[in-house]
Amino acid sequence: MSTENKPVRCKVRVLQCFITTMASVVRFFCRLYYGNEGAKIPKITHDILKTPAFEVARKIRNKEITSVEVLETCIRRINDVNSALNCFVENRFELALKEAKEADALVESGTKTPKQLEEEKPLLGVPFTTKDCMAVKGLHHTSGVVLRKDVIADRTADVIRILQEKGAIIIGLTNVPELCMWWESHNHLYGRTNNPYNTTRIVGGSSGGEGTIQAAAGSIFGVGSDIGGSIRMPSFFNGIFGHKPSRHIVSNDGQFPEAETELHNSFLGIGPMTRYASDLKPLLNIMAGENSSKLKLNEAVDVSKLKVYYQFSSKEPLVDSVDPDIIAAMKKSVEFLKEKHNVNTEEKKIQLLKKSLPIWMNTMKRTKKYEENIMEKKGVFAIIVEIFKNIFGCSGNTLIGLATALSDHTGAEYGDAKYKYHVELKDKLEKEFKEMLGDDGVFLYPTHPTPALYHNEPLARPFNFSYTAIINCLGLPATNIPLGLGREGLPIGIQVVSNHNNDRFCFAVAEELEKAFGGWVEPIKS
Repeated sequence: MSTENKPVRCKVRVLQCFITTMASVVRFFCRLYYGNEGAKIPKITHDILKTPAFEVARKIRNKEITSVEVLETCIRRINDVNSALNCFVENRFELALKEAKEADALVESGTKTPKQLEEEKPLLGVPFTTKDCMAVKGLHHTSGVVLRKDVIADRTADVIRILQEKGAIIIGLTNVPELCMWWESHNHLYGRTNNPYNTTRIVGGSSGGEGTIQAAAGSIFGVGSDIGGSIRMPSFFNGIFGHKPSRHIVSNDGQFPEAETELHNSFLGIGPMTRYASDLKPLLNIMAGENSSKLKLNEAVDVSKLKVYYQFSSKEPLVDSVDPDIIAAMKKSVEFLKEKHNVNTEEKKIQLLKKSLPIWMNTMKRTKKYEENIMEKKGVFAIIVEIFKNIFGCSGNTLIGLATALSDHTGAEYGDAKYKYHVELKDKLEKEFKEMLGDDGVFLYPTHPTPALYHNEPLARPFNFSYTAIINCLGLPATNIPLGLGREGLPIGIQVVSNHNNDRFCFAVAEELEKAFGGWVEPIKS
């Protein structure tokens, strides 16, 4: 390295040392404060909650169970677990019950055969949930922002509408961080969401409430959105499957906040969150609407013909080392694919991944400042005043929301030289991935470096989201795959990435690893 970079490297090392020390201190006090025991949640007592969504739909079509029964089972489950988890924030139970009765009446009428219903309404009568940043007509549309506490959606987001048209029944909204821009789900409207495997731990964000309700089996499937890992991190922390689709495949219309630029729109993706890998492909096929043909989801995937690349760590400064349990799980996954399918595997050390964090943070810059969506007053001084108010419990904003607003006044500005430099880095890395993956490759990579942290602990480890964020920058599809529980009894897993519009490769690998390692594990305390 050149001599002029030495001061920069020195500053990074000092900052890295400070963050590592601070994280260790915070972990010590978190253990003292929270302990290791969390609240217990009831055992799942109805098998329908342990059934994949499309199997539930088949049972409804064939009169093996009614939509009303499924809905009432979900409602009971939500009521049983929500006091401990605080994941479900608004219901539409009455309307959902009306729609479930209509679904059952259609089945009973016999005007359409089960085959016709499968073709026209493949999710007929199946209850689902979505996060509180997706517009659902008649429900609040807050994104966890106090200033939006009285906002009621006057229309429904495209993707939710498409699912409804295919027979699915939306039953309510789940919790998010303030403005969906942090990886712990907490806001000053609905409070903090707890992890079902240990309620002292985080659930991720921004689709954190959705990850939790899926893990706890409160709805049959869920819809999340992801601009920096907001589907995959909550899926990882909660031990479920979650897929961020290829860019520009699922409509982002109806979300708040909206993507301000075309580049941001390419980062942002709406996708399915489920307990079962088998639901991912048919759900995306529906959610993608007219774009589904681009994905060739009906083409069979021969896993033995895939090339499997993998990397254990980004080695990025300021980001935690990858937990040994996660590394071990990835090694087992690679060995399984090699032994069962005789695939070609290759460990990679992609150097540009060390710059994941600055690439995402600088290319996320936009003309509108963060505080404009969460505060009445604007500017650095107003943010600092609000931070002091927060310390004394007098602010409607979260501390991390205010810190994010303050950080938005640093670094690159939209369109300046620094911004353009990082866009160029993004393009260079994307080209490297495209050439590596080709039309037959997948890339295994950590979803997150550690299992679920204690509540508030991400404040001391703020940059760990870089493992997912960089994949958003590249517009590539990625699926979180749960791989059991680690030594602390918390979910672990990895993400599988494929080339643009090759989402079906992610699903094929997810299904194989689910068979091998068990997938979702019910959160029961012994």
